[in-house]
Amino acid sequence: MIFRVLTLVGGLFGAACASQFPEFTQQYTQRLGGQVEALGVVIADFDHSAQRADMTRDEALASMGGSVFMENRRRDMRRTIERHAALSEDQIALRTATPLQRLTMPHRVADTQLARATWDDFVPALPLSIEGLIAGFVGFLGGYLTIAGLLRLLAWPFRKRRKKNGGLTFTS
Repeated sequence: MIFRVLTLVGGLFGAACASQFPEFTQQYTQRLGGQVEALGVVIADFDHSAQRADMTRDEALASMGGSVFMENRRRDMRRTIERHAALSEDQIALRTATPLQRLTMPHRVADTQLARATWDDFVPALPLSIEGLIAGFVGFLGGYLTIAGLLRLLAWPFRKRRKKNGGLTFTS
């Protein structure tokens, strides 16, 4: 009896957690769009400055040197450009995916800074969408099977042995 209650609780916990993923990815995608836009403004401003100096972006980056500040600024600008490219790729993938396809894309919610900011403002809600229900069902199965497996593993050393037809069998 306790085994069933614990596995049911594990399943319900898994369902509650996983059912929030569709809404979280939707909010993450909104923040992602804002971040891509903001980084794009910074890069466009840098490119415009390079153009006024008759340089390409790479030439402008290469010319930044000679002091600790300029070296740090070059490194920061390169990181900004790389982050913009990675976030833009994630944004395109998430925006073009259906809500059900997003369930298979947790790797696209990988920017820790952005995910943390989304999580800080995230308020769990009751999922009423198809993708929320599917995520909840998958979470229920995952939680149920995880708890069931852990309980079976913990109970394994304490199982009784009994003789049946001349051989040893184990009961649970």
